[in-house]
Amino acid sequence: MPMRARLLGLAFAAADLLIELDDQGMVVFALGSGPCPKLPCETLVGRPLGEQLFGGGAYELASRLNELAPGGRSPSVPVLFNCGEKRVRRATLRLFQLPDVAPHVSCAVQFDGPPYCVGDTNTCPVLTPVALLERAHQVLTDPADNRPLAVSFVDVEGLEAASASGEAGERLAARVEAALQSASLDGMSAGRLGPERFAMLRDRIDQTDFLGEVRELALSEGLELFPRATEAAVEHGGEPLNALRALRFAVEGCLADGGLDRPEVTFQASLTRTLREADAFRSLVRTRDFDLHYQPIVTLSTGAVHHFEALARFGKSGGPAAVIHMAEELALIEGFDLAVVEKALARLRRPGAGLMKFAVNVSGASLSDDRYVEALLRMTATQPEERRRLFVEVTESTALAELDAANRRLGALRAAGIKVCIDDFGAGAASYDYLRGLSVDAVKIDGRFVQNLESDPRSQTMIAHLVGMCADLKVETIAEMIETQSVADILRNLGVDHGQGWFFGKAEPEPRTTLPVNEPIRRVGEVVGWG
Repeated sequence: MPMRARLLGLAFAAADLLIELDDQGMVVFALGSGPCPKLPCETLVGRPLGEQLFGGGAYELASRLNELAPGGRSPSVPVLFNCGEKRVRRATLRLFQLPDVAPHVSCAVQFDGPPYCVGDTNTCPVLTPVALLERAHQVLTDPADNRPLAVSFVDVEGLEAASASGEAGERLAARVEAALQSASLDGMSAGRLGPERFAMLRDRIDQTDFLGEVRELALSEGLELFPRATEAAVEHGGEPLNALRALRFAVEGCLADGGLDRPEVTFQASLTRTLREADAFRSLVRTRDFDLHYQPIVTLSTGAVHHFEALARFGKSGGPAAVIHMAEELALIEGFDLAVVEKALARLRRPGAGLMKFAVNVSGASLSDDRYVEALLRMTATQPEERRRLFVEVTESTALAELDAANRRLGALRAAGIKVCIDDFGAGAASYDYLRGLSVDAVKIDGRFVQNLESDPRSQTMIAHLVGMCADLKVETIAEMIETQSVADILRNLGVDHGQGWFFGKAEPEPRTTLPVNEPIRRVGEVVGWG
């Protein structure tokens, strides 16, 4: 067949690629775009086309070739081209037999979307529900991109049984997962929630009938599936980054609460609540509509107040642990951390403050770049002597990603006279990494080691070893959640420098330098807040 006729065939088919197959399914001619850069069209020649198709594509191709009548045209055949390294590309084949080339068959290929990953390998892992949202963040980094988004929850009834039925069922499961992945926002934004449940981030304008495709895939394997989908709209409501972080936070909340029985309801409610609370938190930070309460930290050897920890209080809600967790997840915490410093400094500057010292908490997320440290140093630039009255307690609620960079930033604070403390030491797996990688002035021993100290010799041994190690490093120790004189005595005898807890006083709106005489009642269900 002359080249001109083949080109006319390509134009007629409106395809990306035109292939000619012999009666054995071998590619004898290829013209146009290859499935991927590593697989240009000329590399297909001399190879069976079925070997280039993922999952059950070879079977479908063979079936369509057997059914094709002379001069006829096949229905559209959805397939996945294998691009290597567990990457595939979605495509549609249309077979037609021109009299000029019989018994050869022409095959028009139209590609749909870029190559994407399938399978579970180090290079191309199957996306989890949270990871699919991270992938969505990569897609929507342009603030001008306001595509209407939705999360589709897809239940494929019968998939678990089909997967266990043999080779055809396993192949079908892989094809269903690939089809849903391909139908997602950018071909890479779907994840599996369970044996028969998937989540997909989609463009709401996209009218792809992915449920119909799943049913067709099942029929091609001689099986039957019953897919259904529910959808929850995602309104941006501001910056794409915040919307996508809120999306991730809402999905995590649904999974944690087991609220996916009716995902279109529970997820939408969770997302709406998250966005509403995020807006309220931004407003709270902007207006400084929160209070600081001050809890004393005493020197155990003398019983004198050494400094106070500034703890945030949000109206009637009291301790704001859940709100802070949300703020960290939605990248709102840095503004709050700085607002706390601002309020603490304002209290230090009031008449009668004397030489009181305050400790403020900083999330690891706020130390991910230089802005927090630069802002704190600017706040104290006109009165640098105040820096010697500040402690910064680094919390482990959000882990420090780069210890060297964080140590450099904390070093700038220490060089200016601000002391640095590792908060809740022992609560997380990174505590000893922090002590090894950060130059600090103190560590605060997590209260769980202190609460049962009188009856737990193991905790006493651990604290004794920690105190010895910190002494060698010239790092002071602070124990929290001290509630009785006997526990304070044990800690003092173990060599702990400072103590904090209800035995010495609650967090109060005003710093109390005179400690209560009588031992207070033990706390019941009290949650210590964040500063």
